[in-house]
Amino acid sequence: MLPIELNYRMPAEWDKHERTFISWPVKDSMVFPDDYEAVSKGYAELIHAISEFEPVTIVVNPDEADAVQALFEDKNNIDTLAIEHNDAWLRDNGPTFLINDDKKVAAVNWQFNAWGGKYSPWDLDNEVAPKILEKFQIEKFDAPLVMEGGSIHVDGEGTVITTEECLLNTNRNSQLSKEEIEEQLKAYLNVKKVIWLKSGLSGDETDGHVDNVACFVAPGKIMMQVCNDPADENYTITQENIAILESETDALGRKLEIIPIEQPPIVMHEDSRLTLSYINFYFVNDGIILPVFGGTAEEADKNAEKVLQDFFPDRKIRTINGMAIIREGGNVHCTTQQMVLGNQ
Repeated sequence: MLPIELNYRMPAEWDKHERTFISWPVKDSMVFPDDYEAVSKGYAELIHAISEFEPVTIVVNPDEADAVQALFEDKNNIDTLAIEHNDAWLRDNGPTFLINDDKKVAAVNWQFNAWGGKYSPWDLDNEVAPKILEKFQIEKFDAPLVMEGGSIHVDGEGTVITTEECLLNTNRNSQLSKEEIEEQLKAYLNVKKVIWLKSGLSGDETDGHVDNVACFVAPGKIMMQVCNDPADENYTITQENIAILESETDALGRKLEIIPIEQPPIVMHEDSRLTLSYINFYFVNDGIILPVFGGTAEEADKNAEKVLQDFFPDRKIRTINGMAIIREGGNVHCTTQQMVLGNQ
Protein backbone atom coordinates (compact mmCIF):
# COMPACT_ATOMS: atom_id res chain seq x y z
CA MET A 1 0.00 0.00 0.00
CA LEU A 2 0.98 3.64 -0.42
CA PRO A 3 1.51 6.18 2.38
CA ILE A 4 -1.56 8.16 1.33
CA GLU A 5 -3.71 5.01 1.66
CA LEU A 6 -2.50 4.53 5.24
CA ASN A 7 -2.86 8.23 6.10
CA TYR A 8 0.86 8.82 6.49
CA ARG A 9 2.03 12.32 5.60
CA MET A 10 5.29 14.26 5.50
CA PRO A 11 5.20 16.71 8.43
CA ALA A 12 6.60 20.22 8.34
CA GLU A 13 10.25 20.52 9.29
CA TRP A 14 9.35 22.64 12.33
CA ASP A 15 7.44 19.75 13.92
CA LYS A 16 9.27 18.17 16.86
CA HIS A 17 12.20 15.94 15.93
CA GLU A 18 13.30 12.72 17.59
CA ARG A 19 16.77 13.24 16.15
CA THR A 20 18.79 14.55 13.24
CA PHE A 21 20.72 12.28 10.89
CA ILE A 22 23.86 13.52 9.16
CA SER A 23 26.53 11.71 7.12
CA TRP A 24 30.24 12.16 7.75
CA PRO A 25 32.21 13.41 4.69
CA VAL A 26 34.10 10.95 2.51
CA LYS A 27 37.46 12.25 1.29
CA ASP A 28 37.54 10.14 -1.87
CA SER A 29 34.26 11.64 -3.10
CA MET A 30 35.06 15.27 -2.36
CA VAL A 31 35.40 17.81 -5.17
CA PHE A 32 38.35 19.31 -3.30
CA PRO A 33 39.87 16.45 -1.25
CA ASP A 34 42.66 18.69 0.05
CA ASP A 35 39.94 20.48 2.04
CA TYR A 36 38.98 17.31 3.91
CA GLU A 37 40.21 18.48 7.32
CA ALA A 38 38.54 21.89 6.99
CA VAL A 39 35.30 20.30 5.79
CA SER A 40 35.39 17.81 8.67
CA LYS A 41 35.78 20.68 11.12
CA GLY A 42 32.78 22.34 9.48
CA TYR A 43 30.72 19.19 9.94
CA ALA A 44 31.86 18.91 13.55
CA GLU A 45 30.79 22.51 14.21
CA LEU A 46 27.38 21.80 12.68
CA ILE A 47 26.92 18.57 14.64
CA HIS A 48 27.80 20.30 17.91
CA ALA A 49 25.35 23.10 17.09
CA ILE A 50 22.48 20.70 16.37
CA SER A 51 23.25 18.69 19.50
CA GLU A 52 22.50 21.78 21.61
CA PHE A 53 18.85 21.21 20.62
CA GLU A 54 18.34 17.50 19.86
CA PRO A 55 20.14 14.16 19.46
CA VAL A 56 22.33 13.61 16.40
CA THR A 57 23.15 10.32 14.69
CA ILE A 58 26.17 10.43 12.37
CA VAL A 59 26.19 7.98 9.48
CA VAL A 60 29.84 7.05 9.12
CA ASN A 61 31.83 4.56 7.08
CA PRO A 62 32.69 1.57 9.30
CA ASP A 63 36.45 2.06 9.16
CA GLU A 64 36.04 5.63 10.51
CA ALA A 65 33.39 4.98 13.16
CA ASP A 66 35.70 4.92 16.18
CA ALA A 67 37.66 8.00 15.10
CA VAL A 68 34.51 10.03 14.46
CA GLN A 69 32.86 8.94 17.69
CA ALA A 70 36.00 10.04 19.56
CA LEU A 71 35.49 13.59 18.28
CA PHE A 72 32.24 13.76 20.23
CA GLU A 73 33.05 11.60 23.26
CA ASP A 74 32.01 14.38 25.63
CA LYS A 75 28.48 14.45 24.17
CA ASN A 76 25.94 11.85 25.27
CA ASN A 77 23.38 12.85 22.62
CA ILE A 78 25.69 12.34 19.62
CA ASP A 79 26.18 8.80 18.34
CA THR A 80 27.44 7.09 15.19
CA LEU A 81 25.80 4.57 12.88
CA ALA A 82 28.19 2.56 10.73
CA ILE A 83 26.82 2.43 7.18
CA GLU A 84 28.95 2.46 4.05
CA HIS A 85 28.29 5.52 1.91
CA ASN A 86 29.82 7.30 -1.07
CA ASP A 87 29.10 10.92 -0.20
CA ALA A 88 27.81 13.05 2.66
CA TRP A 89 24.60 14.80 1.58
CA LEU A 90 22.04 12.92 3.66
CA ARG A 91 19.19 15.33 2.88
CA ASP A 92 19.30 13.96 -0.64
CA ASN A 93 19.93 10.23 -0.24
CA GLY A 94 18.41 9.72 3.19
CA PRO A 95 14.83 8.71 4.03
CA THR A 96 11.95 11.19 4.10
CA PHE A 97 10.15 10.58 7.38
CA LEU A 98 6.36 10.42 7.62
CA ILE A 99 3.86 10.35 10.46
CA ASN A 100 0.20 9.34 10.79
CA ASP A 101 -2.62 10.43 13.09
CA ASP A 102 -1.60 7.82 15.67
CA LYS A 103 1.92 9.35 15.73
CA LYS A 104 3.44 6.28 14.17
CA VAL A 105 6.55 7.04 12.11
CA ALA A 106 7.31 5.60 8.68
CA ALA A 107 9.52 6.79 5.81
CA VAL A 108 9.89 7.02 2.05
CA ASN A 109 12.90 5.46 0.38
CA TRP A 110 13.40 7.42 -2.86
CA GLN A 111 15.71 6.33 -5.65
CA PHE A 112 19.01 8.22 -5.72
CA ASN A 113 21.29 8.71 -8.75
CA ALA A 114 23.72 11.39 -7.53
CA TRP A 115 21.92 14.45 -8.88
CA GLY A 116 21.37 13.09 -12.35
CA GLY A 117 24.46 10.93 -12.54
CA LYS A 118 26.93 13.74 -11.81
CA TYR A 119 29.09 11.83 -9.32
CA SER A 120 29.99 8.17 -9.58
CA PRO A 121 29.72 5.79 -7.81
CA TRP A 122 26.46 6.25 -5.92
CA ASP A 123 25.43 2.65 -5.30
CA LEU A 124 26.23 2.80 -1.59
CA ASP A 125 24.36 6.08 -1.17
CA ASN A 126 21.25 4.56 -2.73
CA GLU A 127 21.26 1.94 0.06
CA VAL A 128 21.74 4.32 3.00
CA ALA A 129 18.05 5.10 3.57
CA PRO A 130 16.92 1.44 3.74
CA LYS A 131 19.75 0.64 6.16
CA ILE A 132 18.84 3.54 8.47
CA LEU A 133 15.21 2.42 8.48
CA GLU A 134 16.16 -1.19 9.13
CA LYS A 135 18.35 -0.16 12.06
CA PHE A 136 15.55 1.89 13.63
CA GLN A 137 12.84 -0.64 12.65
CA ILE A 138 10.80 1.94 10.77
CA GLU A 139 8.25 0.98 8.12
CA LYS A 140 9.59 1.69 4.62
CA PHE A 141 7.78 2.73 1.47
CA ASP A 142 9.90 2.23 -1.66
CA ALA A 143 9.11 4.97 -4.16
CA PRO A 144 9.91 4.43 -7.86
CA LEU A 145 10.80 8.13 -8.21
CA VAL A 146 14.39 9.41 -8.48
CA MET A 147 14.33 12.34 -6.07
CA GLU A 148 16.44 14.16 -3.51
CA GLY A 149 15.10 15.54 -0.25
CA GLY A 150 16.56 18.96 -1.00
CA SER A 151 14.20 19.32 -3.95
CA ILE A 152 11.04 19.60 -1.80
CA HIS A 153 9.63 21.57 1.12
CA VAL A 154 6.20 20.93 2.67
CA ASP A 155 3.90 22.94 4.92
CA GLY A 156 2.57 19.88 6.79
CA GLU A 157 -0.97 20.75 5.64
CA GLY A 158 -1.02 19.30 2.15
CA THR A 159 1.24 21.59 0.12
CA VAL A 160 4.69 20.94 -1.37
CA ILE A 161 6.94 23.33 -3.27
CA THR A 162 9.59 22.23 -5.75
CA THR A 163 11.22 23.41 -8.99
CA GLU A 164 10.67 22.37 -12.58
CA GLU A 165 14.41 22.67 -13.19
CA CYS A 166 15.06 19.76 -10.83
CA LEU A 167 12.09 17.40 -10.80
CA LEU A 168 11.39 17.70 -14.52
CA ASN A 169 15.04 17.34 -15.47
CA THR A 170 15.57 14.48 -17.92
CA ASN A 171 18.51 13.22 -15.84
CA ARG A 172 16.10 12.08 -13.09
CA ASN A 173 12.79 10.70 -14.35
CA SER A 174 12.79 11.13 -18.11
CA GLN A 175 10.07 8.49 -18.52
CA LEU A 176 7.57 10.42 -16.41
CA SER A 177 5.45 13.43 -17.29
CA LYS A 178 4.94 16.40 -14.96
CA GLU A 179 1.49 15.06 -14.10
CA GLU A 180 2.88 11.60 -13.31
CA ILE A 181 5.56 13.09 -11.04
CA GLU A 182 2.85 15.09 -9.25
CA GLU A 183 0.87 11.91 -8.67
CA GLN A 184 3.94 10.22 -7.13
CA LEU A 185 4.50 13.18 -4.79
CA LYS A 186 0.86 13.14 -3.74
CA ALA A 187 0.89 9.38 -3.14
CA TYR A 188 4.13 9.24 -1.11
CA LEU A 189 4.00 12.58 0.75
CA ASN A 190 0.20 12.71 1.11
CA VAL A 191 -0.03 16.23 -0.30
CA LYS A 192 -2.88 17.69 -2.31
CA LYS A 193 -1.15 20.63 -3.98
CA VAL A 194 2.21 20.87 -5.78
CA ILE A 195 3.54 24.39 -6.35
CA TRP A 196 6.07 24.44 -9.17
CA LEU A 197 8.70 27.17 -9.11
CA LYS A 198 10.71 27.50 -12.30
CA SER A 199 14.41 27.47 -11.45
CA GLY A 200 16.91 27.28 -8.63
CA LEU A 201 19.72 29.72 -7.90
CA SER A 202 22.55 30.47 -10.30
CA GLY A 203 25.47 28.08 -9.94
CA ASP A 204 23.52 25.36 -8.12
CA GLU A 205 24.81 22.03 -9.43
CA THR A 206 21.84 20.17 -7.97
CA ASP A 207 19.74 21.45 -10.90
CA GLY A 208 17.77 23.87 -8.81
CA HIS A 209 17.03 22.42 -5.38
CA VAL A 210 14.25 24.36 -3.73
CA ASP A 211 15.98 24.29 -0.33
CA ASN A 212 18.27 27.07 -1.58
CA VAL A 213 15.36 29.08 -2.99
CA ALA A 214 12.29 29.08 -0.76
CA CYS A 215 10.81 27.20 2.18
CA PHE A 216 7.66 27.13 4.23
CA VAL A 217 8.13 28.74 7.63
CA ALA A 218 4.46 28.35 8.64
CA PRO A 219 1.29 27.30 6.85
CA GLY A 220 0.60 29.89 4.18
CA LYS A 221 3.99 31.59 4.70
CA ILE A 222 7.07 31.11 2.53
CA MET A 223 10.52 32.54 3.19
CA MET A 224 12.41 33.27 0.00
CA GLN A 225 15.90 34.47 -0.87
CA VAL A 226 15.66 37.46 -3.21
CA CYS A 227 18.03 39.42 -5.43
CA ASN A 228 17.55 43.13 -6.11
CA ASP A 229 20.37 43.58 -8.62
CA PRO A 230 19.09 43.36 -12.23
CA ALA A 231 22.63 42.60 -13.42
CA ASP A 232 22.69 39.40 -11.36
CA GLU A 233 21.34 36.16 -12.90
CA ASN A 234 19.43 35.52 -9.69
CA TYR A 235 17.34 38.66 -10.25
CA THR A 236 15.36 37.17 -13.13
CA ILE A 237 15.22 33.77 -11.40
CA THR A 238 13.84 35.13 -8.14
CA GLN A 239 11.46 37.60 -9.78
CA GLU A 240 9.92 34.78 -11.80
CA ASN A 241 9.55 32.60 -8.70
CA ILE A 242 8.04 35.48 -6.71
CA ALA A 243 5.46 36.03 -9.44
CA ILE A 244 4.51 32.36 -9.32
CA LEU A 245 4.08 32.38 -5.55
CA GLU A 246 2.06 35.60 -5.61
CA SER A 247 -0.39 33.99 -8.02
CA GLU A 248 -0.67 30.70 -6.09
CA THR A 249 -2.68 29.40 -3.17
CA ASP A 250 -1.84 26.49 -0.89
CA ALA A 251 -3.76 23.23 -0.54
CA LEU A 252 -6.28 24.90 1.76
CA GLY A 253 -6.85 27.82 -0.60
CA ARG A 254 -4.84 30.42 1.31
CA LYS A 255 -2.94 33.13 -0.53
CA LEU A 256 0.77 32.83 0.20
CA GLU A 257 2.65 35.43 2.22
CA ILE A 258 6.27 35.85 1.10
CA ILE A 259 8.94 36.78 3.65
CA PRO A 260 12.01 37.96 1.71
CA ILE A 261 15.65 37.58 2.71
CA GLU A 262 18.17 39.49 0.62
CA GLN A 263 20.85 37.20 -0.84
CA PRO A 264 24.51 37.54 0.22
CA PRO A 265 26.97 39.11 -2.23
CA ILE A 266 28.37 36.95 -5.03
CA VAL A 267 31.33 34.79 -4.03
CA MET A 268 33.31 32.91 -6.68
CA HIS A 269 35.63 29.94 -6.35
CA GLU A 270 37.90 29.56 -9.37
CA ASP A 271 35.42 30.05 -12.25
CA SER A 272 32.30 28.92 -10.40
CA ARG A 273 29.77 30.84 -8.36
CA LEU A 274 29.19 29.41 -4.90
CA THR A 275 25.52 28.87 -4.13
CA LEU A 276 25.26 30.87 -0.93
CA SER A 277 21.79 30.69 0.57
CA TYR A 278 20.30 31.68 3.89
CA ILE A 279 17.27 29.55 2.98
CA ASN A 280 19.52 26.52 3.50
CA PHE A 281 18.91 26.87 7.23
CA TYR A 282 17.64 23.95 9.30
CA PHE A 283 14.87 23.77 11.88
CA VAL A 284 15.84 22.06 15.14
CA ASN A 285 13.78 21.68 18.31
CA ASP A 286 13.24 25.23 19.63
CA GLY A 287 15.89 26.65 17.31
CA ILE A 288 17.22 27.26 13.81
CA ILE A 289 20.73 26.56 12.50
CA LEU A 290 21.60 29.36 10.07
CA PRO A 291 24.67 29.39 7.80
CA VAL A 292 26.39 32.79 7.63
CA PHE A 293 29.23 33.69 5.31
CA GLY A 294 31.23 36.60 6.73
CA GLY A 295 33.51 38.89 4.75
CA THR A 296 31.54 40.87 2.19
CA ALA A 297 28.36 39.15 3.43
CA GLU A 298 28.60 40.46 6.98
CA GLU A 299 25.75 42.97 6.60
CA ALA A 300 23.57 40.46 4.72
CA ASP A 301 24.32 37.88 7.44
CA LYS A 302 23.01 40.22 10.13
CA ASN A 303 19.91 41.00 8.09
CA ALA A 304 19.14 37.30 7.54
CA GLU A 305 19.54 36.57 11.24
CA LYS A 306 17.22 39.48 12.08
CA VAL A 307 14.56 38.37 9.61
CA LEU A 308 14.54 34.91 11.12
CA GLN A 309 14.61 36.13 14.72
CA ASP A 310 11.77 38.58 14.07
CA PHE A 311 9.67 35.83 12.50
CA PHE A 312 10.60 33.24 15.14
CA PRO A 313 10.90 35.21 18.41
CA ASP A 314 10.64 32.03 20.49
CA ARG A 315 13.39 30.14 18.63
CA LYS A 316 17.11 30.49 19.20
CA ILE A 317 18.91 31.41 15.96
CA ARG A 318 22.20 29.54 16.09
CA THR A 319 24.64 30.70 13.40
CA ILE A 320 27.50 28.63 12.05
CA ASN A 321 30.23 29.18 9.47
CA GLY A 322 28.49 28.67 6.12
CA MET A 323 31.77 28.84 4.21
CA ALA A 324 33.15 25.65 5.79
CA ILE A 325 31.56 23.18 3.38
CA ILE A 326 30.01 25.30 0.62
CA ARG A 327 32.76 24.59 -1.93
CA GLU A 328 31.64 20.96 -1.82
CA GLY A 329 28.26 22.06 -3.15
CA GLY A 330 25.86 22.43 -0.23
CA ASN A 331 25.26 23.67 3.28
CA VAL A 332 23.38 23.08 6.52
CA HIS A 333 20.05 21.87 5.17
CA CYS A 334 21.71 19.73 2.49
CA THR A 335 23.64 17.74 5.09
CA THR A 336 20.79 17.04 7.52
CA GLN A 337 17.67 14.90 7.66
CA GLN A 338 15.13 15.17 10.46
CA MET A 339 13.32 12.23 12.00
CA VAL A 340 9.94 13.36 13.25
CA LEU A 341 9.04 12.60 16.88
CA GLY A 342 6.47 9.81 17.10
CA ASN A 343 5.17 7.55 19.84
CA GLN A 344 6.97 4.31 19.02
